[in-house]
Amino acid sequence: MSYFAGVDVGSWNTKAAVIDEQARVLGTAVVRSGADLAAAARSALDLAVGAADLSSSRIAATWSTGFGRGSVPFAGGSRTELDCHARGVAHYVPGPSTVVDLGGQDAKVIRIGPDGRRLAHRMNRKCAAGTGSFLEEIALRLDTPIGQLDELAQTATEALELGSFCTVFAGTEMLSLIRAGKRPGDLAQAAYRSLIKRVIEMDVLQGTVVATGGVFGHHPTMVRLLEQQLGRAVVVPPHPQEMGAFGAALAARDGAASVEVVAGPGSDGDDAAL
Repeated sequence: MSYFAGVDVGSWNTKAAVIDEQARVLGTAVVRSGADLAAAARSALDLAVGAADLSSSRIAATWSTGFGRGSVPFAGGSRTELDCHARGVAHYVPGPSTVVDLGGQDAKVIRIGPDGRRLAHRMNRKCAAGTGSFLEEIALRLDTPIGQLDELAQTATEALELGSFCTVFAGTEMLSLIRAGKRPGDLAQAAYRSLIKRVIEMDVLQGTVVATGGVFGHHPTMVRLLEQQLGRAVVVPPHPQEMGAFGAALAARDGAASVEVVAGPGSDGDDAAL
């Protein structure tokens, strides 16, 4: 039996996944990326390998993805995060589908065809609105740990709306609502509604809608609100936060014929929006 690994070096978190030849996920890990991306990648991989109850010597190949994919010296190849998210989702969900991925610093909408191939995409990188950073700021304003924000939002009784997409202006708007005596649960859900509105305006969500990324993975209220807006079910695949790492592990397993020329950290590569 051979084993393969993928490392997704994001601007906020670094994720790793270890799979076997049948693409079964044996171990995953998530660590903060910090300022040393190579160290974060190594830490995430070591934790994932340990979770899989394997030794590093058993990993036949490791591929990287994410904005810091060029900072993983032990990776034998790399793929863009768009490719890896599409590859990972296509393994679980038959196309046609639309992937909505919300990360710490960007939001992606990826269209996948019936054959599992990536057709098009749109990305939001110009503003923190619509990303996990927005929720971090809102949690700070509400003096609530980010891990408890979803639980707080579930207590909402009033459907408030935030008028601004800008994180700075939304924070100011949130202060005005706090001063007006609005309940924290209503404010938390208003932040979620603002993110969903941003996602809906990014692109038309066709076919089966699949939600990936740490925001959806840790904030199930976001999934419920997206379903309400679309009027249909949204699929959350296994390991949504580690989907990019899983896709990179699949690429390592499949031994993709062409290895991407690894760009420096932060390079857009083919991630530029269509």
